[in-house]
Amino acid sequence: MADDGILILGGDDVAALLAGREAELLDVVERAYVAHRHGESSLPHSIFLRFPGNDTDRIIGLPAYLGDGFEVAGMKWIASFPGNVARGMERASAVLLLNSCATGRPEAILEGSLISARRTAASAAAAARALLEGEVPERIGLIGTGVINLEIARFLRTALPQARRFLLFDLDAARASRFAASLREALGAEVEAEPAASLEAVLAACPLVSFATTAIRPHVADLSLCPPGAVLLHVSLRDLAPEAVLACDNVVDDPDHVCRAQTTMHLAEQATGGRDFIRCTLADILEGTAPPRRGDGSIAIFNPFGLGVLDIAVGQRVALWAQEAGRGTRIPFFSQT
Repeated sequence: MADDGILILGGDDVAALLAGREAELLDVVERAYVAHRHGESSLPHSIFLRFPGNDTDRIIGLPAYLGDGFEVAGMKWIASFPGNVARGMERASAVLLLNSCATGRPEAILEGSLISARRTAASAAAAARALLEGEVPERIGLIGTGVINLEIARFLRTALPQARRFLLFDLDAARASRFAASLREALGAEVEAEPAASLEAVLAACPLVSFATTAIRPHVADLSLCPPGAVLLHVSLRDLAPEAVLACDNVVDDPDHVCRAQTTMHLAEQATGGRDFIRCTLADILEGTAPPRRGDGSIAIFNPFGLGVLDIAVGQRVALWAQEAGRGTRIPFFSQT
């Protein structure tokens, strides 16, 4: 990007630039994973800002650099405040800052929650496509009916175009009903979406299930209801109990990142004293250095921590699209000296 000030992209700009680009974003995310696997990245651990006496709200900083044709650095600063939903607000809000790798100067500031949701969804859809090995599930389960699972459903329709049936569960039954209507509106009249009476009903009926909740402690200890060979997208990382995942075929985005911050993977590592329960990364599968499945009919679980390299890769693409379309506002650099 040209050194002519800082590009500012608000939510409306970002939403317009991302619209209808699911296939392109799937490609960007997969290429970012592969670049990271090759060591063409710098990815410090995320920084968690928490508040005394409050174990639900948090703000996370994700700094990252990605090379291998991307050549972008930056940081996502994302807040998760679940209580916002009751206030009629989105749970998450974020800003994404992109820096020049040549001068270090900030080049773009973007609304980041949309980018975060789309890169999360693209990651989950890429994993589903790889782990299902071309099979299309008769029905897809969504546990948690917020923005993330709405985006995951959208990207799954791109990755698995023949998938049309969704079964939903949320602790708030009214919210699940509204979500079903939103899903049909977003994905088309041919899509079937209905709420389930329980989480267990979703697990029993769906060969592919996405967990995207605000759970802070594991609450699902029994996966015996799942169909043989089911694929679980454990996006929220704290729904499944450690004992539930230890018998499964576990794929992650990055072992060092996912085994921290009291995620299920972290708890499983603490319980076993190692990481042998993690078979490989998604990038290993994408590159063909590991098979998609373990081969024993076990449940496969994708456990993504959510890597900052994905945010900056998608953010860079959005900024380039903005330049091509003449969108956004430019402000002078903060200091001209």
